[in-house]
Amino acid sequence: MSDLLSRAKELEDYGINIRRRIHKKPEISFDLPETVKLVREELKTIGFEPAACGTAGITALAGKPGKTFLLRADMDALPMKEETGLPFASENGFMHACGHDMHTSALLLAARILKEREGELKGTVKLMFQPCEEGVGGALDMVKAGVLECPSVDGAMALHVLHEKSGIVGYSRGTACASSDIFTITVKGKGGHGAAPHLCVDPIHIAVHIHLALQALNSREVNPDEMLVCSICQINGGTATNVFPETAVLKGTIRTMNEKVRSFARERLVQIAEQTAGTFRGEAEVKFLHEGVPPMENNGDLLNASIGYIDVLLGEGTCKELPRMTGSEDFSIISQMVPSVLYWVGTGSEEEGYPYGVHDPRVTFNEESLHKMAAIYANTAICWLRDHS
Repeated sequence: MSDLLSRAKELEDYGINIRRRIHKKPEISFDLPETVKLVREELKTIGFEPAACGTAGITALAGKPGKTFLLRADMDALPMKEETGLPFASENGFMHACGHDMHTSALLLAARILKEREGELKGTVKLMFQPCEEGVGGALDMVKAGVLECPSVDGAMALHVLHEKSGIVGYSRGTACASSDIFTITVKGKGGHGAAPHLCVDPIHIAVHIHLALQALNSREVNPDEMLVCSICQINGGTATNVFPETAVLKGTIRTMNEKVRSFARERLVQIAEQTAGTFRGEAEVKFLHEGVPPMENNGDLLNASIGYIDVLLGEGTCKELPRMTGSEDFSIISQMVPSVLYWVGTGSEEEGYPYGVHDPRVTFNEESLHKMAAIYANTAICWLRDHS
């Protein structure tokens, strides 16, 4: 496979150029008009016939009828201001701080290689360019739009940048990432003068008690062998120092590695919020954003096979096992439906001069890793189809 890696290296400047164009104009959630336009135009130039899928997703096919292997890249950025000082830094208040610009450009580079080698494919490769991974809901939106159908997908892979030595490829066995359920708790009280609390129902007081009560989910209600994190990351309420507001709002997430624990935690969160509010004469309304995402499951057979493909491509020992991650990845939606694998690709460590990790306004990525990501995408699809033809 050294010739495939060499070809990816030859095309490196193409990938870097695409990455910088995307990086300079980041877009968020499902609102990705410029990014979608760029991806569609590049796919057409390469020789594909891109198709819309869902709200802002794009798919394209290479190869011939047979088994189908899906390669996924996410396209959205984060609503945060960039502080890298790069010559191609964003100026619009958003930032590709999670490396999705690297993912998208790597898959476009892989698309060029796959189109060049289309005659070698022993089946179909489906390219999946996904919106709204950060906001949660993009993968599910594309699944509902049929991304796993026509043709039916038999296996799938995604890559994600990692704050680690460049070129390292990490994986976790079994459950690789936690689920994520984003919730809002709106506490309803009775506003009034701060000097007359007996005439009011203080929603801030209730919100604080809900926050404290929810800690029992982590410490008292789930087997300690199970991972569960319920985090309140926002509390808002009130506009003046002497006025009780009508409402207070708490926002946070539930994360776990177990679907049964996830279901239990969602149910108990609602019960605790409502009953705690009732204890203090108020009300609480709980809403979950979208349907959340399940835990990410790495299929054992696909993982073992793809570790072999990657080690042959990049050198024995390139792949290394990592602890499972408590963060979420909505590629997990795909992993619950077809055999899937998620890899983490090192894009610069602190020792190499990349001191910041993802979701930091100062994070930068080693673009030398981009052609290797593209080669992993293309090579895994080619080899898997060969072995399952």
